Amino acid sequence: MKHTDFVHLHLHTQYSLLDGACRLQELINLVAKQKMPACAITDHGNMFGAIEFYQKAQQKGVKPIIGCEVYIAPDSRFEKSSHGIKEASFHLLLLAKDEIGYRNLMKLVSIGYLEGFYYRPRIDKEALARYNDGLIGSSACLQGEIPHLILSDQIAGAKKTADQFRHILGKDNFYLELQDNGINEQAKVNKALIKISKDLDIPLVATNDVHYLYKDDAIAHDALLCIQTQATLGDPNRMKFQTDEFYFKPLEMMKKAFEEIAPSAIENTREIA
Repeated sequence: MKHTDFVHLHLHTQYSLLDGACRLQELINLVAKQKMPACAITDHGNMFGAIEFYQKAQQKGVKPIIGCEVYIAPDSRFEKSSHGIKEASFHLLLLAKDEIGYRNLMKLVSIGYLEGFYYRPRIDKEALARYNDGLIGSSACLQGEIPHLILSDQIAGAKKTADQFRHILGKDNFYLELQDNGINEQAKVNKALIKISKDLDIPLVATNDVHYLYKDDAIAHDALLCIQTQATLGDPNRMKFQTDEFYFKPLEMMKKAFEEIAPSAIENTREIA
Protein backbone atom coordinates (compact mmCIF):
# COMPACT_ATOMS: atom_id res chain seq x y z
CA MET A 1 0.00 0.00 0.00
CA LYS A 2 1.39 3.41 -0.98
CA HIS A 3 1.47 5.80 1.94
CA THR A 4 0.91 9.56 1.80
CA ASP A 5 3.70 12.05 2.45
CA PHE A 6 2.04 13.63 5.46
CA VAL A 7 1.39 12.53 9.03
CA HIS A 8 -0.75 14.34 11.63
CA LEU A 9 1.54 14.94 14.62
CA HIS A 10 -0.60 17.33 16.67
CA LEU A 11 -3.93 15.77 17.53
CA HIS A 12 -6.37 15.88 20.45
CA THR A 13 -8.58 12.86 21.11
CA GLN A 14 -11.58 12.39 23.39
CA TYR A 15 -9.01 12.26 26.22
CA SER A 16 -8.27 15.98 25.90
CA LEU A 17 -11.23 16.22 28.23
CA LEU A 18 -14.05 18.48 27.02
CA ASP A 19 -11.72 19.89 24.37
CA GLY A 20 -10.81 17.09 21.94
CA ALA A 21 -13.57 15.35 20.00
CA CYS A 22 -11.67 12.66 18.06
CA ARG A 23 -12.97 9.25 19.11
CA LEU A 24 -10.12 6.77 18.94
CA GLN A 25 -11.63 4.03 16.76
CA GLU A 26 -13.07 6.52 14.26
CA LEU A 27 -9.73 8.34 14.21
CA ILE A 28 -7.70 5.21 13.44
CA ASN A 29 -10.19 4.18 10.74
CA LEU A 30 -9.78 7.61 9.11
CA VAL A 31 -5.96 7.45 9.28
CA ALA A 32 -6.06 4.06 7.53
CA LYS A 33 -8.62 5.27 4.97
CA GLN A 34 -6.44 8.26 4.07
CA LYS A 35 -3.44 5.92 3.76
CA MET A 36 -1.37 7.79 6.30
CA PRO A 37 1.40 5.53 7.66
CA ALA A 38 1.30 6.90 11.21
CA CYS A 39 -0.52 9.25 13.55
CA ALA A 40 0.28 10.92 16.86
CA ILE A 41 -1.81 11.37 19.97
CA THR A 42 -1.00 14.63 21.80
CA ASP A 43 -3.67 15.22 24.40
CA HIS A 44 -3.54 18.26 26.67
CA GLY A 45 -1.39 17.59 29.73
CA ASN A 46 -2.24 13.88 29.98
CA MET A 47 -1.62 10.44 28.49
CA PHE A 48 -4.95 8.87 29.46
CA GLY A 49 -5.56 7.53 25.94
CA ALA A 50 -2.05 6.30 25.12
CA ILE A 51 -2.55 2.54 25.60
CA GLU A 52 -5.96 2.36 23.90
CA PHE A 53 -4.66 4.48 21.01
CA TYR A 54 -1.54 2.30 20.67
CA GLN A 55 -3.53 -0.94 20.58
CA LYS A 56 -6.18 0.32 18.14
CA ALA A 57 -3.50 1.75 15.81
CA GLN A 58 -1.53 -1.49 15.78
CA GLN A 59 -4.65 -3.50 14.94
CA LYS A 60 -5.12 -1.33 11.83
CA GLY A 61 -1.46 -1.35 10.78
CA VAL A 62 -1.00 2.33 11.66
CA LYS A 63 2.21 3.35 13.42
CA PRO A 64 1.21 4.91 16.76
CA ILE A 65 3.20 7.92 17.96
CA ILE A 66 2.69 8.65 21.64
CA GLY A 67 2.92 12.29 22.59
CA CYS A 68 1.46 15.00 24.75
CA GLU A 69 0.83 18.72 24.43
CA VAL A 70 2.24 19.70 27.79
CA TYR A 71 1.73 22.93 29.69
CA ILE A 72 4.99 24.62 30.53
CA ALA A 73 5.29 27.26 33.27
CA PRO A 74 6.62 30.71 32.25
CA ASP A 75 9.27 30.31 34.95
CA SER A 76 9.57 27.62 37.63
CA ARG A 77 6.81 25.01 37.92
CA PHE A 78 6.89 25.59 41.68
CA GLU A 79 6.02 29.26 41.30
CA LYS A 80 2.26 29.69 41.48
CA SER A 81 1.84 33.03 39.78
CA SER A 82 0.68 33.75 36.26
CA HIS A 83 3.20 36.39 35.04
CA GLY A 84 0.21 37.80 33.15
CA ILE A 85 0.09 34.62 31.00
CA LYS A 86 -3.33 33.02 30.54
CA GLU A 87 -3.58 29.95 32.80
CA ALA A 88 0.04 30.58 33.87
CA SER A 89 1.42 28.30 31.16
CA PHE A 90 2.45 27.95 27.54
CA HIS A 91 1.86 24.94 25.29
CA LEU A 92 4.67 22.66 24.07
CA LEU A 93 4.31 19.54 21.93
CA LEU A 94 6.35 16.45 22.92
CA LEU A 95 6.54 13.11 21.06
CA ALA A 96 8.18 9.92 22.31
CA LYS A 97 10.80 8.51 19.92
CA ASP A 98 11.31 5.23 21.75
CA GLU A 99 10.70 3.49 25.06
CA ILE A 100 13.05 5.83 26.92
CA GLY A 101 11.12 8.80 25.52
CA TYR A 102 7.83 7.17 26.55
CA ARG A 103 9.08 6.71 30.13
CA ASN A 104 10.34 10.30 30.23
CA LEU A 105 7.06 11.60 28.88
CA MET A 106 5.16 9.73 31.61
CA LYS A 107 7.57 11.16 34.18
CA LEU A 108 7.06 14.72 32.91
CA VAL A 109 3.27 14.40 32.80
CA SER A 110 3.33 13.10 36.39
CA ILE A 111 5.53 16.01 37.49
CA GLY A 112 2.99 18.34 35.90
CA TYR A 113 0.25 17.04 38.18
CA LEU A 114 2.27 16.40 41.34
CA GLU A 115 4.62 19.42 41.41
CA GLY A 116 3.59 22.04 38.89
CA PHE A 117 -0.21 22.09 39.08
CA TYR A 118 -1.60 25.63 38.92
CA TYR A 119 -4.72 26.01 36.73
CA ARG A 120 -3.20 23.19 34.66
CA PRO A 121 -0.64 20.38 35.17
CA ARG A 122 2.59 22.25 34.32
CA ILE A 123 6.20 21.27 33.82
CA ASP A 124 9.09 23.69 33.31
CA LYS A 125 12.33 23.83 31.34
CA GLU A 126 14.31 22.45 34.28
CA ALA A 127 12.16 19.29 34.39
CA LEU A 128 12.31 18.98 30.60
CA ALA A 129 16.11 19.21 30.65
CA ARG A 130 16.22 16.43 33.26
CA TYR A 131 13.91 14.07 31.33
CA ASN A 132 14.71 15.07 27.75
CA ASP A 133 16.05 11.77 26.43
CA GLY A 134 14.09 10.11 23.61
CA LEU A 135 11.81 13.09 23.01
CA ILE A 136 11.06 15.24 19.98
CA GLY A 137 9.54 18.65 20.67
CA SER A 138 7.84 21.37 18.65
CA SER A 139 6.75 24.91 19.36
CA ALA A 140 2.98 24.14 19.40
CA CYS A 141 0.07 26.46 18.57
CA LEU A 142 -0.42 30.20 19.13
CA GLN A 143 -0.42 29.39 22.87
CA GLY A 144 3.20 28.22 22.64
CA GLU A 145 5.92 30.39 24.18
CA ILE A 146 7.66 31.16 20.86
CA PRO A 147 4.44 32.21 19.02
CA HIS A 148 3.42 34.23 22.10
CA LEU A 149 6.71 36.16 21.98
CA ILE A 150 6.36 36.72 18.22
CA LEU A 151 2.85 38.12 18.68
CA SER A 152 4.18 40.42 21.43
CA ASP A 153 6.83 41.63 18.93
CA GLN A 154 9.63 40.15 21.03
CA ILE A 155 11.47 38.50 18.13
CA ALA A 156 14.82 38.38 19.95
CA GLY A 157 13.09 36.62 22.86
CA ALA A 158 11.42 34.17 20.47
CA LYS A 159 14.80 33.33 18.92
CA LYS A 160 16.39 32.90 22.33
CA THR A 161 13.58 30.57 23.45
CA ALA A 162 13.81 28.51 20.24
CA ASP A 163 17.53 28.14 20.85
CA GLN A 164 16.84 27.12 24.48
CA PHE A 165 14.45 24.34 23.44
CA ARG A 166 16.87 23.11 20.77
CA HIS A 167 19.62 23.07 23.38
CA ILE A 168 17.43 21.17 25.89
CA LEU A 169 16.14 18.56 23.41
CA GLY A 170 19.19 18.29 21.15
CA LYS A 171 19.89 19.61 17.66
CA ASP A 172 17.68 17.29 15.61
CA ASN A 173 14.92 16.94 18.16
CA PHE A 174 13.25 20.35 18.11
CA TYR A 175 11.01 21.74 15.37
CA LEU A 176 9.22 25.03 14.76
CA GLU A 177 5.56 24.26 14.15
CA LEU A 178 3.62 25.94 11.34
CA GLN A 179 -0.19 25.94 11.41
CA ASP A 180 -2.81 27.36 9.06
CA ASN A 181 -6.29 27.28 10.57
CA GLY A 182 -7.45 30.56 9.02
CA ILE A 183 -6.53 32.62 12.10
CA ASN A 184 -5.06 36.02 11.19
CA GLU A 185 -2.24 35.87 13.75
CA GLN A 186 -0.94 32.62 12.27
CA ALA A 187 0.35 34.39 9.15
CA LYS A 188 2.50 36.70 11.27
CA VAL A 189 3.73 33.83 13.44
CA ASN A 190 4.51 31.54 10.47
CA LYS A 191 6.48 34.26 8.73
CA ALA A 192 8.62 34.84 11.83
CA LEU A 193 9.05 31.09 12.47
CA ILE A 194 10.34 30.57 8.92
CA LYS A 195 12.88 33.35 9.47
CA ILE A 196 13.97 31.93 12.85
CA SER A 197 14.23 28.50 11.18
CA LYS A 198 16.67 29.92 8.61
CA ASP A 199 18.63 31.98 11.15
CA LEU A 200 19.10 29.16 13.67
CA ASP A 201 18.91 26.15 11.33
CA ILE A 202 15.93 24.67 13.21
CA PRO A 203 13.65 22.56 10.96
CA LEU A 204 9.95 23.31 10.38
CA VAL A 205 6.99 20.97 10.76
CA ALA A 206 3.40 21.46 9.58
CA THR A 207 0.48 20.47 11.80
CA ASN A 208 -3.24 21.20 11.96
CA ASP A 209 -3.85 21.10 15.73
CA VAL A 210 -6.63 18.55 15.14
CA HIS A 211 -9.51 18.69 17.65
CA TYR A 212 -12.21 16.87 15.62
CA LEU A 213 -12.32 14.57 12.61
CA TYR A 214 -14.53 16.34 10.07
CA LYS A 215 -15.25 20.00 9.35
CA ASP A 216 -18.94 19.47 10.21
CA ASP A 217 -17.92 18.34 13.70
CA ALA A 218 -16.97 21.94 14.56
CA ILE A 219 -20.53 22.58 15.83
CA ALA A 220 -20.48 19.59 18.19
CA HIS A 221 -16.97 20.60 19.31
CA ASP A 222 -18.29 24.08 20.08
CA ALA A 223 -20.92 22.55 22.37
CA LEU A 224 -18.20 20.51 24.07
CA LEU A 225 -16.26 23.71 24.87
CA CYS A 226 -19.46 25.19 26.33
CA ILE A 227 -19.72 22.25 28.71
CA GLN A 228 -16.08 22.74 29.71
CA THR A 229 -16.47 26.47 30.36
CA GLN A 230 -20.02 26.28 31.77
CA ALA A 231 -21.33 28.59 29.09
CA THR A 232 -24.14 28.35 26.53
CA LEU A 233 -23.97 28.47 22.74
CA GLY A 234 -25.90 31.75 22.87
CA ASP A 235 -23.28 33.49 25.01
CA PRO A 236 -21.34 35.93 22.77
CA ASN A 237 -18.46 36.21 25.28
CA ARG A 238 -17.78 32.50 25.69
CA MET A 239 -14.53 30.74 24.84
CA LYS A 240 -14.74 29.72 21.20
CA PHE A 241 -12.39 28.49 18.47
CA GLN A 242 -11.99 31.25 15.89
CA THR A 243 -12.53 29.03 12.84
CA ASP A 244 -13.86 25.58 11.87
CA GLU A 245 -10.51 24.44 10.43
CA PHE A 246 -9.27 22.27 13.32
CA TYR A 247 -10.17 18.96 11.69
CA PHE A 248 -8.29 15.93 10.32
CA LYS A 249 -7.31 17.40 6.96
CA PRO A 250 -6.20 15.13 4.10
CA LEU A 251 -2.73 15.35 2.56
CA GLU A 252 -3.84 17.48 -0.44
CA MET A 253 -5.24 20.21 1.80
CA MET A 254 -2.17 20.26 4.04
CA LYS A 255 0.17 20.34 1.03
CA LYS A 256 -1.78 23.21 -0.55
CA ALA A 257 -1.64 25.23 2.66
CA PHE A 258 2.14 25.02 2.91
CA GLU A 259 3.47 24.51 -0.63
CA GLU A 260 4.06 28.24 -1.08
CA ILE A 261 5.62 29.02 2.28
CA ALA A 262 7.44 25.86 3.39
CA PRO A 263 7.07 22.52 1.58
CA SER A 264 9.80 21.05 3.84
CA ALA A 265 7.36 21.37 6.76
CA ILE A 266 5.15 18.70 5.15
CA GLU A 267 8.06 16.36 4.37
CA ASN A 268 9.33 16.66 7.92
CA THR A 269 6.14 15.08 9.28
CA ARG A 270 7.16 11.82 7.55
CA GLU A 271 10.74 12.31 8.73
CA ILE A 272 9.58 12.57 12.35
CA ALA A 273 7.18 9.63 12.00
